[in-house]
Amino acid sequence: MEPCLRAGGIRILRQDGWEALASFIISQNNNIKRISGIIERLCENFGEPIGEGQYAFPAPEALAACTVEDLAPLRCGFRARYLIDAAQKVCNETVQLDVLSTLPLEQAREMLMQIVGVGRKVADCALLFGFYRLECFPVDVWIGRAMKELFSDGFPEALSPYAGIAQQMLFHYMRTRPKQGTIDT
Repeated sequence: MEPCLRAGGIRILRQDGWEALASFIISQNNNIKRISGIIERLCENFGEPIGEGQYAFPAPEALAACTVEDLAPLRCGFRARYLIDAAQKVCNETVQLDVLSTLPLEQAREMLMQIVGVGRKVADCALLFGFYRLECFPVDVWIGRAMKELFSDGFPEALSPYAGIAQQMLFHYMRTRPKQGTIDT
């Protein structure tokens, strides 16, 4: 349990559900600097002004009627099609954001995975950070390595209701630990 003890104080961000979903779609195969730039351009081009030089995150309605060409200035590449599909499915209620926090987890995940380009990891990230589904455990390269290295017998069942918090602690631990090696669980 060293990773959890070393990461005390970690909290799960409570982001707007639509913003979390769209942001994690943008994050696919991307780095933080590029993600930030795309989101900034998305807000500037499609968000409502909220102050001098500041723009709100655009509502799904602002993107639903867009074409891939409309999103070209964002420089988000293949993700443009995914963003448009997500916006359209939210607007036509194929994806019902207002029920994702209360649906059984598998149903919520399946609803999000109807969006083109949304797989389990993006769905779990959106559910954890946008809908506060603490039982979600998004697995990326870092978490996959951590699980293989630290939990060869499987994820501790006692952490399951709070798997998302444990995941963030593991991520922090793997990124900040001083040296490689196994730890006692």
